[in-house]
Amino acid sequence: MKTLYLLRHAKSNWGDARIADHDRPLAPRGEDAATRIGRYLNDRGVRPELILCSTARRAADTLDLVLAQIGRNGGDHAAIPVERERGLYLCGARVMLERIRDVPDGVHTLMLVAHNPDLHSLATSLVVEGEAQARAHLTEKFPTAACAAIVFDVAHWRDVAPGTGRLADFVRPRALS
Repeated sequence: MKTLYLLRHAKSNWGDARIADHDRPLAPRGEDAATRIGRYLNDRGVRPELILCSTARRAADTLDLVLAQIGRNGGDHAAIPVERERGLYLCGARVMLERIRDVPDGVHTLMLVAHNPDLHSLATSLVVEGEAQARAHLTEKFPTAACAAIVFDVAHWRDVAPGTGRLADFVRPRALS
């Protein structure tokens, strides 16, 4: 059994047009949303064994805020391996899936922090079952700072494929207000 958490970066700040897209920071609203999502994940005991994160500043900052919440009950979030990869920046769902398939089989719980439309496309292609309302929300939109938990009944990450996942959870920051 493998569990994949897909986390979209939180709302970024578009206030300075001179800042390159890759370097845009989070907006205050994004910081708040990432903190709420992190708290939600912490309260549910989510502890990824590996995190793959885009190098875009908004993705890295989102992850840092989420990890701060995951560690707030004394958990050692610093012990969670994080691989920050430029190749996850606006790379397409196919590339993300290939990267997931390369994860060592000893990892059972993986988090991927990246961008739309890639995450939305990947999530909707992977999910074949799950609670109807959560699937409807996922199909409609993958908002900033949202997190999907997808479970696969496989022993190897290389066996993760479209139509093989069950949506176990889909949380949106707005639902946590």
